[in-house]
Amino acid sequence: MFSRAFGTSNINRLTHTISTRQAMTMSRSLSSLPISVQVSPREVASQNLTWRNLEIATRALHRDGLVVLEDVIDHSKLDFLNEKMLDDARTLQAAGDASPYNYNKGNIQQDPPLTKQYFDSSIIINSLATQVTASVLGPKPRLSFASGNSALPPTPESPPQSQPVHSDADFNHPQSPFALVVNVPLVEMTKENGTTEVWLGSHINASAASQEGKQGERASGRIREEFLAERRQERPPSQPTVKKGSVVIRDLRLWHAGKPNYTNNTRVMLAMIHFAPWFRNAMEIEVSEDLIPTLEKEESNLQIQAKFVPEKFLMDGYLNRGYGNAYNFDQQDPVEGIF
Repeated sequence: MFSRAFGTSNINRLTHTISTRQAMTMSRSLSSLPISVQVSPREVASQNLTWRNLEIATRALHRDGLVVLEDVIDHSKLDFLNEKMLDDARTLQAAGDASPYNYNKGNIQQDPPLTKQYFDSSIIINSLATQVTASVLGPKPRLSFASGNSALPPTPESPPQSQPVHSDADFNHPQSPFALVVNVPLVEMTKENGTTEVWLGSHINASAASQEGKQGERASGRIREEFLAERRQERPPSQPTVKKGSVVIRDLRLWHAGKPNYTNNTRVMLAMIHFAPWFRNAMEIEVSEDLIPTLEKEESNLQIQAKFVPEKFLMDGYLNRGYGNAYNFDQQDPVEGIF
């Protein structure tokens, strides 16, 4: 009776309008700050999250596109790697126009040296992080990218400047989760030293249509202003403080922006990308040969797409790799014409 009197097409439009309004109302009621999972010493020792914490992390990633696991990495291990990477950051910054900067010279891409001396499993292939990524992406996700993002102190030549809001998925990509970035800050991240601005929930229904700039360009993936304005009304961005020892897991599709570092100390944040086992990304990480036995132990949980090279070869070249959008996060032979 109702459908005949009102018309099926009108009902469909009304249902869509109500659903959109309900979604916007629900989005406005959500916090702009991410969920932080309090990981216990027992979970760290056993390298297993409780079912409850795994559920919280998994649901947060689906809804918000980001979750924080707190107190999972020993601070002394972070300090050791940070000392080396701070020294490397000074070398990269001195390169000026040739430095591997992302959008602006205050924000550089910086790789950790994956050699036996500097490699620590709890940092690069954290088992708790993998438990979460496998819960979302499927068993045995594949690691094919390991780099970092460093916010440099301001200089007269490079005053404080924000990155544009952007997505790392600067290509036509699946609507389902297909890649998660495992970020490990080597120090506490705050608004003062350039913690990342995140737009929670922006990964849902994200597409390349909201972006400007072509894939491969230095400034690709930028979100168009009209999309930012609309999203800001639904759920504005935030710059969350992230405690030292934490791991941040972020959906690759999530909108975000590197922010300026106003302090005198470089802030280093590592970035390892776990792809779904079905997502055929072809990249490889470059690893010293002496780490083969260490990485082989992880094969039951994480596929590691690595090229193994002599340690000297790696150390001579790891600061001169491609950077930014020179990397291709898309997959080989994508399925088209079905979805």
